[in-house]
Amino acid sequence: MSDPILSIRHLSFGYHSDQPVLQDVNFALQPGRIAVILGANGAGKTTLLALLLGWLTAWSGEIALQGTPLRQFSARERGHRMALVPQSEHTPFDYTVLEYVLMGRAPHLPPLGMPTAVDIEIAHHALEQVGIGVLARRPVPQLSGGERQLMLLARALAQISPTNGQLPDNAPRLLLLDEPTAHLDLHNKARLIDIMRRLRDMGVTLLMTNHEPDVALAVADDALLMAAGAAPQFGPVGQVLTADALSRLYQLPIRLIEVDGRKRVLWT
Repeated sequence: MSDPILSIRHLSFGYHSDQPVLQDVNFALQPGRIAVILGANGAGKTTLLALLLGWLTAWSGEIALQGTPLRQFSARERGHRMALVPQSEHTPFDYTVLEYVLMGRAPHLPPLGMPTAVDIEIAHHALEQVGIGVLARRPVPQLSGGERQLMLLARALAQISPTNGQLPDNAPRLLLLDEPTAHLDLHNKARLIDIMRRLRDMGVTLLMTNHEPDVALAVADDALLMAAGAAPQFGPVGQVLTADALSRLYQLPIRLIEVDGRKRVLWT
């Protein structure tokens, strides 16, 4: 087995000194896999992603990228190694969709450098991949929630810039996604899942938070279950996402049924 692309050891964090949000989180994510973080609201899923990005400082424990502690990387170096699709993002200016997606090229530009024709082509290609190429000139404030979500995905694709099924040598190999299916209709959820699978096949490792066990069962290789007051559970989806575990996680009676060879979630 290869070395993990991401490893978390005894990670703890809280926003207040007497109220930990995360306690003793441990897992290792192998390259070329898709992992999902599932948990109820407030379980610390988004907080964990913020720690992985270096936006927050852990109380204790260690985060390592390919064996190197995260703290040893500058923000620019992290941008070369990780891409992000956030839940949402405030846009203080009326950027066009194309201008916004071009921000994904920033880690690849020299300081104060301007996007080149190649960067613009990569951004257009990313927009076409997520199905909103026709919106390139539309101001961001005029987008719907689902269109914004697809734009954020396109920005991450512009940062990774896969072409012809290949990744550039300097492309990030780890993609973090925070609730990427939020606001998406069924067609675009299917599009997102297809994009995630293709990225995995090209060698990108993906870690996403999600509130939809069905999405996790459809695309993920591994799962991290986070529940308040309990140690997180990490492992292959087939071992971790059981009916009993999901019932405890969401405090609902949950059944797993098989339809056309795939597991589905039923709850009452």
